[in-house]
Amino acid sequence: AASLVNINTAGEAELQSLPGIGPTLAQRIVAYREEHGPFRYLYELSNVSGIGSKTYEAVMDLITID
Repeated sequence: AASLVNINTAGEAELQSLPGIGPTLAQRIVAYREEHGPFRYLYELSNVSGIGSKTYEAVMDLITID
């Protein structure tokens, strides 16, 4: 099985390996992290502009914050 992508440490290239995450969303995730600090809960990824419930559901089993 592929290893989980840590959304607190992953760079843009690694984030783009996730389904539905392209260059723009990867940049927004990194920018959100820089502005708000590390994600404390997986569902906080939904706070990033452009990540709706469909995108979150597609990646939630592939990400970690540990």
